[in-house]
Amino acid sequence: MKPLFIVIFLLFSGFFSMSISAGGSDVMLDPADIQLEDRDAIKRGAKLFVNYCLNCHSANLMRYSRIAEDLGMSNDEVSSQLITTGAKVGDTMKVTIVEEDARRWFGTAIPDLSVIARARGVDWLYTYLRSFYRDDSRPWGVNNSVFKDVGMPHVLWELQGLQVPVMEKYTDEQGNPSEVISGFELIEKGTLSTTEYDAAVRDLVTFLAYLGEPGKLQRLALGKWVLLFLAGLLVLTFLLKKEYWRDIH
Repeated sequence: MKPLFIVIFLLFSGFFSMSISAGGSDVMLDPADIQLEDRDAIKRGAKLFVNYCLNCHSANLMRYSRIAEDLGMSNDEVSSQLITTGAKVGDTMKVTIVEEDARRWFGTAIPDLSVIARARGVDWLYTYLRSFYRDDSRPWGVNNSVFKDVGMPHVLWELQGLQVPVMEKYTDEQGNPSEVISGFELIEKGTLSTTEYDAAVRDLVTFLAYLGEPGKLQRLALGKWVLLFLAGLLVLTFLLKKEYWRDIH
C-alpha cells in the first residue's frame, strides 16, 4: 500500500503545482467566478470577442456552426450577430491579418485564442483584461500589471476607460526598497461603469473558457450518468460476489 500511496501523492502534487503555475504570473489573481452553463453569458462574450478580439486574434479550432449548435442559435442569428466579415456559418473563426504585418506592428506573432483559457486559466484572463494602465513609454501608451510590457493594445479601453497605477513602497527581505502596483485609479471614464466592465470581462472570459473546451458541459452531464451506472454496477458486482462465495463462507 505504501508505494501506491506515494504514487498517488506525487501525481496529486504534480497536478496541484501545474494548477498553481498555470497563470504564469506572480500577481495576485482575482477569481473570475464564471458560470460555464450560462448560455446568455457565452453569447454576450461571443459578441465581445468578434467585435474587439477577432480583428487580430483568431480562433481557428472553432466554427461558427458549432457555436450555433451549442448555444441554440439559428444560422441567421449567427450571421447577423457574430459574423462581421464575409465568412460563412460553416467557416472557422479566422482573421485576415498577415503574420508579417502583425510582427511589424506588435513586435510578435498574434496568438490564436482557441485554447487560451486552458493555457492561462480563467482567473489570469479575468485579471489581465482589467489590469491595463496608462504608460506613455510603451508603443501603444499602455502597459499591464499581469503581463508586463505586453505588445497588445488595450482594445477595451473605450468600455473601461483609462486608469493609472497606484504605487506602494515595498522593502524586500534584503532591505532593498522598491515600488509595486497596489491598485488602479480611473482618470478617464469609459462607456461602462467599473461594475459593468467587470461583468463584460467575465462574459468574455466565459466565452473563452467555452472556446477552449466546447464539449465540457456535455462531458459533465454524461459523467453523472456514468457514475450512477458504475454505482449500480458496483452493487450488482458485490451481490454476485456474495452469491459465488456463499458456500465457502
